[in-house]
Amino acid sequence: MEYRITLRPAEVKEFVAAATRSECYIDVSTNKHCVVDAKSILGVLGLDLTKMVTVTVHGYDREFEKYLKRFSMAC
Repeated sequence: MEYRITLRPAEVKEFVAAATRSECYIDVSTNKHCVVDAKSILGVLGLDLTKMVTVTVHGYDREFEKYLKRFSMAC
């Protein structure tokens, strides 16, 4: 499942904690050339968070997807 979200720097710690609780592989990207592991706080902070990011969940995790819906702009 893919989500387009806006993520403020103040929300990164909580976002990474939620991703870490998931057993799925989760990627975050600002474009297709810069993809980082959502479970890496340094990776996520290294993205340009002034732009929308794409979160790709490889698998199914109901709790994490429910969490993402708070930020989701479009699926």
